[in-house]
Amino acid sequence: MPQKKLLHTPALTQEKSLKTLVENRTIFSLQNCELNIFETYEKTDLVPLKFNDLVVTSMLRGKKIMHLFDDPSFEYLPGETVIVPSKVEMKIDFPEATKDNPTQCIALAIDNDIISKTLDYLNDRYPKEGKNNLWKLDNENYFFYNNVELAATINKLIKECMSDTLTKDILTDLTLQELIVRIIQTQTVKRFDTVKSISQNSPIATAISFIKSHISENINLKQLSDVACMSTTSFYRCFKRELGMSPIEYILNEKMKFAKKLLSNPTIHVSEVSYAIGFEDSNYFIRLFKKYEGVTPKQYQLMNFNG
Repeated sequence: MPQKKLLHTPALTQEKSLKTLVENRTIFSLQNCELNIFETYEKTDLVPLKFNDLVVTSMLRGKKIMHLFDDPSFEYLPGETVIVPSKVEMKIDFPEATKDNPTQCIALAIDNDIISKTLDYLNDRYPKEGKNNLWKLDNENYFFYNNVELAATINKLIKECMSDTLTKDILTDLTLQELIVRIIQTQTVKRFDTVKSISQNSPIATAISFIKSHISENINLKQLSDVACMSTTSFYRCFKRELGMSPIEYILNEKMKFAKKLLSNPTIHVSEVSYAIGFEDSNYFIRLFKKYEGVTPKQYQLMNFNG
């Protein structure tokens, strides 16, 4: 998959203005949301945090260890986002925070009314294909990497919330709607990462299953639309609406994921990997892999083996 996208980092609070060294909080309150910027300047463990509304958190600087639900704790780093339902407590460790290396994180609390209205609008005006296949937030897939679109939307929200323009509530509400769509699209892609979790109640899910089971072949849009029993135009439009990317983009992402899995074998040749994912031209595969991962397949293989 493409590398996670970092967010723009607001300036740190000046030292003389800090109220506390642990989760120093700066608040920007708007009509339908509240932007919180948290900064921590010393190591500490199990700091509790809970909001009355659903909250979208994104790391900006440093590292946290998150304890959430009854799941195992996990590292939380820049370029990553976590959504937490209302009134659910998270506990946070700060293993590396210092005055010279603070953590910084945003927590965007969103009023439930705008979430409900946005979901109702999407399900009414842009219904998904398939029985009981609704636009909804998924509490199980609460952790994900920021893609380009999601990062751009969060950056826009931060900018609007921190601005002093008279129209910031209007623009923020519109961007909140966009954020909800981007989150659901990102969660949908993540949910499809596991074949076992793919419900066959939609033609898009059927097409995803076909992609995963034919990843070593050249797959085209006509094949996918036939599998989904839809016209090519309708399938393309529905696929991009639900996942936030085109079918071809999704296929390439899946091929790169499979290539990385194959490259974990230190003895396999790059040309073999290229052929295994359906590319006869290994030079094209090398260029594509570097575009997605920032390194060549051989470099990735060596890094993985040495690591």
